[in-house]
Amino acid sequence: MSRILPDPVVTPQDLPAEVDVVVIGGGIVGVSTALSLVERGVRVALCEKGLIGAEQSARNWGWVRQMGRDPAELPLAIESLRLWHGMNERVGGETGFRQTGITYLCDTDADVALYEDWLKHAAPLGLDSRLVTGEALQALVPGMAKPFRAALYTPSDAKAEPFLAAPAIARGAAARGAHILTGCAVRAIERTAGRVSAVVTERGEIRCSSVVLAGGAWSRLFAGNMGIDLPVLKILGSVARVSPVQGVPDMAVGAGNFSFRRRLDGGFTVAQRNANIAPVTPDSFRLFADYTPTLIKSWKELTLRIGGQFVREWKMPRSWKSDEITPFEQTRILDPDPSLRFVRGGIDHLRKAFPVFREAKLTHMWAGLMDVTPDAVPVIAPVGSVPGFYLATGFSGHGFGIGPGAGALMADLITGTTPCVDPAPFRMDRFRRLRKTA
Repeated sequence: MSRILPDPVVTPQDLPAEVDVVVIGGGIVGVSTALSLVERGVRVALCEKGLIGAEQSARNWGWVRQMGRDPAELPLAIESLRLWHGMNERVGGETGFRQTGITYLCDTDADVALYEDWLKHAAPLGLDSRLVTGEALQALVPGMAKPFRAALYTPSDAKAEPFLAAPAIARGAAARGAHILTGCAVRAIERTAGRVSAVVTERGEIRCSSVVLAGGAWSRLFAGNMGIDLPVLKILGSVARVSPVQGVPDMAVGAGNFSFRRRLDGGFTVAQRNANIAPVTPDSFRLFADYTPTLIKSWKELTLRIGGQFVREWKMPRSWKSDEITPFEQTRILDPDPSLRFVRGGIDHLRKAFPVFREAKLTHMWAGLMDVTPDAVPVIAPVGSVPGFYLATGFSGHGFGIGPGAGALMADLITGTTPCVDPAPFRMDRFRRLRKTA
């Protein structure tokens, strides 16, 4: 079964001697940060150990969603949607962005009550989310064979193509002068008088005054080598593509146990919603106390799995010197195997609710590792103990949709511009183990 690779990005690979900011990581958050900075006249180099957008940024569902976001993330989600609207023109390329709306179907009265409560947070911010029932629901979401209590519908929500978006944004940043370096792992950050002064890559040194770590699932490992105990664990999500069908809405649709989104190529991205795997690793034990409340709250949505990843991470070095080969060079791209059980389960649930999908054929499936914080809200903040060092990580599966806003906020923090949204929800010191470094 074939998997989908991101659109290739070909840029000059000469290592600059000096820039203002080095961004570590070429996912949606990293490239959005690079674009926002270079547009302000900041000299930027982005270093990606593998390919642009090849990990979770190309493996997610492709939803650009405000609906259902944590209240702490809502303003950033709204700002991101605003930025997505002009992204194709801004970067001169196709990201797949289309504003088609998103709908959550409610199976139970408890689902309805949950979304009614969420609407209390959304209404003051001017979101157009609303609950739809009865005949209006049938008209909004044709093709349903299964009755649903109601649906939470947000017409302004949207979608984009994960395998196109990050590469297109990276090319847009490169066209404005950013150095986009692939196959170029950063090994370490150098400091002078305590402040960031350079990065050491596998190809050599780049002098700089600021560094942004946007390393996704790799961020905890990189930060740990600097003595920063970043509370982030990996969660595995499995996704599939099925062939085109007719008779269903163009919007993205989710229910309790399935989701689907029409793709730009005509097929559909489908998944079993609320079905993720938490690989048990050594960090699972190190961070057990941090994640216990989340495990209690979300135990129905997570499957714990003990397997090869525990051994791989047990053997993986947790510290290294700048002249040593790092884990980032040994594993260029995280490409985990998808869960066939969850892929098949999502498709089976979808076919029961929307019989037209019985004609759809499974053509691709893949998996990605999400970087998840204990409260499922990212860290977008300076590291107080290392002046010039910033974190943009822990996006907990939300990074694709809010990536452009996160990049803009990070650029605001670095340049001293008034932040586009309040950065307080994303500060480091909300986590007890980071208070000394914040």
